[in-house]
Amino acid sequence: MTTTTSTFDAAALRRGIEARDAASLMDLYAEDATIERVDAQNPPSSPVRIAGRDAIRAALEDVYARDMTHRVESVAVGPDAVGYTVRCSYPDGTRVLCAAVAELRDGRIVREVGVQAWDG
Repeated sequence: MTTTTSTFDAAALRRGIEARDAASLMDLYAEDATIERVDAQNPPSSPVRIAGRDAIRAALEDVYARDMTHRVESVAVGPDAVGYTVRCSYPDGTRVLCAAVAELRDGRIVREVGVQAWDG
């Protein structure tokens, strides 16, 4: 019997997202990481694509600068992938749900795909 374990730090992912701490999350991304995001303004035929740690950091800093809360609901980690869901809320009551799945290499995210749904 062979047991495979992931070195991905799911607790750090949860802490970083909920604390809105882009800098701490950067240790979870590989240098050549990419993020693809789909939402109402960015459909699957034209998703937002963010490439490289500097661009990812800037994108996360932009999101976390907004007045909103983030709560990680679930995280599932395998040897080569991680999936997670995040519920966000703005002070005006607007809610956002994000579901993401990411490929891992050496315990770091190399390719993440996320889908966001916003209240109308």
